[in-house]
Amino acid sequence: MEIVLRPVHDSDLPVFYRQLNDPEALRMAAFTPEHPADRSLFEAHWKRVRSSSALVRTVLTDGDVVGHAAVYGEPGEREVTYWVDRAHWGKGIATAALRALLAEAPERPLYARAAADNAPSLRVLEKCGFRVTEHASGFAPARGEEIPEVVLKLDA
Repeated sequence: MEIVLRPVHDSDLPVFYRQLNDPEALRMAAFTPEHPADRSLFEAHWKRVRSSSALVRTVLTDGDVVGHAAVYGEPGEREVTYWVDRAHWGKGIATAALRALLAEAPERPLYARAAADNAPSLRVLEKCGFRVTEHASGFAPARGEEIPEVVLKLDA
């Protein structure tokens, strides 16, 4: 299985939109857009992201679009984020994609956040060198309530 990152193409966006509207994936991610099915908000978000200072990549597995990964935010406070299609969970794709993204983004520190009950995502982050720095809570639109979250940090 070959996992590579490349810049986001316009043709990736319909795939990302479909992935974002998977109810099980939304629940697992928790911290998602408030209205993921609103296509105009989705398109506006991606237009902003692609024109910002974020490092945004499409994740390909054997040539197929399976998700995306990004580093975004202000210097010194930059965070990572990633999304892999649920059909591809448990295959090591998120870990490989995040490692590749980290190689493209050498600045440190980098931060990440995950729902405290999202054990698979926390494992991916820890495999890539992130360490838990705090426990917090935040409103999770996909769950409609405030939930516990974990903040992680990757140093040099």
